[in-house]
Formats: sequence, C-alpha cells, structure tokens
Amino acid sequence: MIVTAFSIKGYDKTFLEAATSKAHVKGIQWRWHEEPLRAETSRLASGSDAVCCFVNDSLDSSCIEALADLGVKLICLRCAGYNHVDLRASKKRNLLVVRVPKYSPHAVAEHTVGLMLMLNRHLHKAYNRIREGNFSLHGLMGFDLYKQTVGLIGTGQIGACVAKILLGFGCRVIAHDITENASLVDEGVTYTTLSGVLKQSKIISLHCPLSDATHHLINSASVSEMQNGVMLINTSRGALIDTKAIIDGLKQGTVGSLGLDVYEEEAGLFFEDKSSSIIQDDTFMRLLTFPNVVVTGHQAYFTREAMEAIASQTVRNLCNFLEQKPLEALVQIR
Repeated sequence: MIVTAFSIKGYDKTFLEAATSKAHVKGIQWRWHEEPLRAETSRLASGSDAVCCFVNDSLDSSCIEALADLGVKLICLRCAGYNHVDLRASKKRNLLVVRVPKYSPHAVAEHTVGLMLMLNRHLHKAYNRIREGNFSLHGLMGFDLYKQTVGLIGTGQIGACVAKILLGFGCRVIAHDITENASLVDEGVTYTTLSGVLKQSKIISLHCPLSDATHHLINSASVSEMQNGVMLINTSRGALIDTKAIIDGLKQGTVGSLGLDVYEEEAGLFFEDKSSSIIQDDTFMRLLTFPNVVVTGHQAYFTREAMEAIASQTVRNLCNFLEQKPLEALVQIR
C-alpha cells in the first residue's frame, strides 16, 4: 500500500518510520512531502492508496474530488480533529476517514497550565528582563492560583486532565460541557452553564472541538459576560475565538491576558520558519503587540510521548485498512 504523507517535518518522518518498523509492517510504502495537502497539491498523491494528513491540511470538497479521481481510498489523519475534512464529500466519493482520537492529553493539559503560569507570573517578561540585566520586579506581580475560580469549556480527556492539575493547585474548578464527567464531579468540579463559566471565572480555558455550534464561541457577546481582567487560554482550535473580538477585549481591559497555542488563520503560518519573512496577517501581528499576550505555535501536543502515540495509532489505522480489519478510529460520516 502506497501512503503519501503531507505536511511532513523531519520529526514526523522519524516517528512514523519508527512506528512502522516497530509494527513489523512490510506492506506500507511511504511517500513524504513537506507541502500541505490542498486541491492544488493533491496530484502528489497520484498512485497512492491513502494519504496521511495533519491539522492544517485542507481537505475541502475540491481536494476530496481530486483525491478520489486519483484512486485514493483512505484519508488517514494524524490528529484528533477532523473539522478540516469535508465529510459529506468524502462519503459521496467513498473515501474512508480515520484519525488519532487520543494520544497524550497530558501533553496539551500541561502546556495549558504552563501558559496560565507564564501569563500570571509574567515569566515571558521576566526572562527578557534578566537577559538585559534588569532585575526590577515592577509590573511582574501575579496572583495565587490557590482558591481562584478557573472555568473549563469542554471536559473531554484534555479538559479533564487540566481540571485535575488545577484541583491539585487548590483551584475552584467549574466547567461547562454538553456531557458531564461524573468522575470530575466526584473530585470537586462543579458544572454550570456557559454563561456561568464566563461570569464566574478568573481564568477560562477552552477544550472543546470545533464545529458549527462552537465556531467563534468566544465573541464580543461572550467577552462582555466575562469578569474584568479575565485570563483566556486556548489550546484547542483557533476558530473557537473571534480574534477581532478578543483584540477589542484586550484594548478595553476586559481580557486581562491571553494565551494561545492555536489561531484561526494559522494555516500557512504555524509549523513554518517565518523569521526572515514579512508576515502578512495584520490581525495576528496586532495580537503580538500586546504585552499580556503569549502565543505558541501549536506546540501543546509536541512531546515525545504524544508523537509516539500519534505515529503508533496512525500506523495501526493503516495496517487495519491494509489487512481489511475493523477501523477502530473511523470517523463516522452521517
């Protein structure tokens, strides 16, 4: 089986090759491409049985049509989210879609709390000051996380891990989700409405999938419900936040600090070295002017354990397809 992998970095290739070797698979032949998958680059999959894609590849209807015309039968995502795949188009052209539903929720959860600590204790500012010989503490005062109310929107595997870490800090953790996690309730998490989370929380962290219902979940209306000076963290999906509304919130002081590992227009920006380029996204560049904003480039998942799990599940998905076994990580297309 020929598998064409897109948006491949050196580390992706290393982990995927190791997982393939460990699984003792001889029927998978990899083709590696740094280019992202788009309708325009789909021709690179010519002769392939499957394509292997990442979060910022664009599998819209035109791309799906092109892949199907080339004879591709399987879309193998090496990520959990699948909002970038036109599922109706894939169903119409009989392309199966598999994903990595879980890898290391601890990786993303720990990065999330890391952003909270960095923003609260101004670690990004302190680091730069010390390197310049400035040992002043002016402007670096934070607050104890102990007994603060932290609101989580979404309590799946990652949100649950964040909740447990914060409970360990002694925080009061409240949450909103369409399905309550009974074990979290037993540990002390209180579920409430979305409005309740927005109004009560000193810190709000997003951990829900991107869908039509959650697109721009955080907008000007929701910002207006938040406490003045709230900290907002997003390590989930960029389009959960209306960036322009958040910029307005930052300017007005309603949003006291912002930590992002994702951005709604990150495709073509994140995962690339743009240090010698003029970045054309004015909205993104405006975000970077705020001293109370920290942005990381979609690295929350990026631990050795997570990469090993992603590669292992990806290879397992391919093997199951090759051997005509049930696809345990099949995206159910309705």
